[in-house]
Amino acid sequence: MQQQDLNVPLAWLSSVEQIAIAAGEAIMGMYQRGESGDLAVQTKADESPVTEADIASHQVIVAGLSESLSQLPRFPILSEESTEIDWQERKQWQTYWLIDPLDGTKEFIKRNGEFTVNIALIHQGNPVLGVVYAPVLDKCYSGIVGKGAWLSQQGADKASANRTELAIDKRKLNSKPIVVGSRSHISPDVAKYVDKLGEHEMQSVGSSLKFCMVAEGLADVYPRLGPTSEWDTAAAQAVLEAAGGQVLVHSNGQALQYNQKPSVLNPYFIAASPAWFALGYS
Repeated sequence: MQQQDLNVPLAWLSSVEQIAIAAGEAIMGMYQRGESGDLAVQTKADESPVTEADIASHQVIVAGLSESLSQLPRFPILSEESTEIDWQERKQWQTYWLIDPLDGTKEFIKRNGEFTVNIALIHQGNPVLGVVYAPVLDKCYSGIVGKGAWLSQQGADKASANRTELAIDKRKLNSKPIVVGSRSHISPDVAKYVDKLGEHEMQSVGSSLKFCMVAEGLADVYPRLGPTSEWDTAAAQAVLEAAGGQVLVHSNGQALQYNQKPSVLNPYFIAASPAWFALGYS
């Protein structure tokens, strides 16, 4: 099928940011309950945890994306909490919303604040818009590929947002590479990868915040040589690419794409500044 560009207006990004923040508010109501241990946690078939907060956030996002007042187009929605959609239907989608209502459920349960709401718009296999909202950290990362990426923080009074543009210096790396990895999933392959780098600094962070650290210039590379699902990565990939970064499949150097096969599991990938790859790192 012939590739066609999708014009994504900035107004869509604003609407999705508002939806993500509303979902974050729903999550935070239950996060406070979790302090007293009054939070139900179940285990899904793949042994990953799911909480009431995951479901509540999913419901807020789906309602927001479907609400006519949001002025967003009515594209199909794939969520971590709606995985029953058959591949025969899904493979026909050219454009759709891909969401992870609560990325970093383990971090949510641990109460370390490193969890996010992820909402992405996928067009013909590529993430074109992404919003990553971290409610505890009061950080909202957003971007449209080709138009720019931003970080917004509301501050204590919630009356106005401090908004800064994210733009990666494509020619420059830190003198000692800063590598960011998962707080819960440091794999043997990642350990081997970083060992080959020589002197470096390693930081561990939960959820899709690892991509955002690269987009913000706080890290040089996020090597994910372990399992992830498409909803884990799409929104943050859009933010990183909108800021000038790249997310490349580790085995072939191609851009990480979506909805190309029945499985929603991603291949291993490297997320980094273009300078990382230009200097021969892979």
